[in-house]
Amino acid sequence: MKSTSLPLLIITGPTASGKTGFAARLAYKIGAEIISADSRQVYRDMNLGTGKDYDDYLVEGTRVPYHLVDIIDPGNKYNVYEFQRDFLRVYDNIISRNKIPLVCGGSGMYIDSIVSSYRLIHVPPNQALRKELEKLGLEELRQKLQAYKKLHNKTDTDTVKRAVRAIEIEDYYQNNPGAVDSLPEFASLIIGIKYDRESRRRKISERLRARLEAGMADEVKYLLDKGIAPADLIYYGLEYKYLTMYVIGELSYEEMFSQLETAIHRFAKRQMTWFRGMERRGLKIHWLDAYMPTEEKLSRALGLYKEAP
Repeated sequence: MKSTSLPLLIITGPTASGKTGFAARLAYKIGAEIISADSRQVYRDMNLGTGKDYDDYLVEGTRVPYHLVDIIDPGNKYNVYEFQRDFLRVYDNIISRNKIPLVCGGSGMYIDSIVSSYRLIHVPPNQALRKELEKLGLEELRQKLQAYKKLHNKTDTDTVKRAVRAIEIEDYYQNNPGAVDSLPEFASLIIGIKYDRESRRRKISERLRARLEAGMADEVKYLLDKGIAPADLIYYGLEYKYLTMYVIGELSYEEMFSQLETAIHRFAKRQMTWFRGMERRGLKIHWLDAYMPTEEKLSRALGLYKEAP
């Protein structure tokens, strides 16, 4: 693990807050490279549905380097533990080149996993335990896992295979306490971008309409035509859930739009709830009004960065 005396700079905020474009401008100013902390932008070919806008990284004719975008194929299930592993690899690489890492994304759990030093997983398979657990149903496995820990990550119990692995990991931790690794402790500077509630709702609805007009349904059709199973796309939630249901005929266009719009509003509310939870645990988030002029936001962020211990 490489070290740096600078704080780990993090730009976050709810969906449709304009954080990526702002992060790219800030990165351009300080010579940073962006590490994405978005749980769905890791997937190739899932562009409109995940809100990727590659032009956000283009600042004054220069493309700001970014990482952990388009790194795995759709159909796979990426998780917070894989993000930790990939984050550390990229972080070390950036620091080794005397560049500045700048984390940007709205996946609160991913950001929390860095700044709160979640445990890293280095757990060998336990075949005997697996054989025993595979006899149980999903609900029994869920109850068994809850006996080990409070369930934060729903993907731990979305299938029998994942639930078995999660229990295997927790059992290993319990029986091998000295073998548990944690992320290094980072001195971090977290800057959040947000709109007021009504403006956020309006921005979300406007962006949804624009992405549908840009061909988001065609993107889902393309993925299905490539052989991605509808259930796998539905697993990714939000746009991919409702658009897949529309494309395969389970929802009308009007039903899809209404249900998806509501789901995204609820998702943004959950994002803000997660951020408030981080703040209650003592993690300072310096919130900037998204309506603030870009140059003023940049000036505020640069001032915070220079003043950070």
